[in-house]
Amino acid sequence: MAPRATWTGVLQVSLVAIPIKVYPAIEEGARLSFNQLHDDCKTRISQKKWCAKCAREVPSAEIVKGFEFATGKYVELLEAELDAVATPSTKVIELVQFVRPADVERRAIDRAYYLAPDGPEGGPASTAYALLGAAMAGSIGIGKLAMYGHESLVAVDSSHGSLLLYTLHHAAELREAPYVVETGAWRKAGPEVRLASQIVAALTRPLEAAAFVDQYQADLQQIIDAKIAGHEIVESVPVADLPLLNLHEALTRSLLAVSTTTIPAKASVRPPKRKRA
Repeated sequence: MAPRATWTGVLQVSLVAIPIKVYPAIEEGARLSFNQLHDDCKTRISQKKWCAKCAREVPSAEIVKGFEFATGKYVELLEAELDAVATPSTKVIELVQFVRPADVERRAIDRAYYLAPDGPEGGPASTAYALLGAAMAGSIGIGKLAMYGHESLVAVDSSHGSLLLYTLHHAAELREAPYVVETGAWRKAGPEVRLASQIVAALTRPLEAAAFVDQYQADLQQIIDAKIAGHEIVESVPVADLPLLNLHEALTRSLLAVSTTTIPAKASVRPPKRKRA
């Protein structure tokens, strides 16, 4: 089944406008999910919209949107009023500037979407789409997109053979780190740092994301399949405790352990020098 577009509009750079469709790049349904059941009769629990004052369930037709400006006090917003604040980004993603990939903070990335030309293959939209992708090589386009009730800052990347859009968190949404290492501490010289650097070098290789699986989901699926087949699962998987070692000993043992793995040609692993007595 072909994916369904979640947004349709225009991608614009200066006076160039390309009709596009936006598709989620992540398959949310691939994860296992659970329903809440009543333990006595195993009936699925339903979520009802309940008014405590009227003591009754409220149908959707009687529900309006309100903003709480003080405790227990709300201002109601009508649909026409919400429509009145619609920004151009509800229909147009205008790329207002281009930056280097390194300028986009990774912590700001929220969700990923594919952009596809909205029109027949070989038509004007697909031609302009390919041209823009080629022109953007090595750059990231920055703009805004309004979707799901709010406007997001977005970054558009062309390095994957198609235009990939990332929604970004605004600067006001980003929290400061609770702990920051002192300036220069990352490069502090010492035997432990050299050992740790050798371990990192030994484990450095190109990322093959397909080699990583969600083991928790896989094990959970096994349990579900076993219970469907009538088997009861009561044993838990024991988690081995790591031995308590001092930092230098832990690094030394780690280096010896990873030295048996494939090591990049430029990353030779040397055993640590013994300290003189």
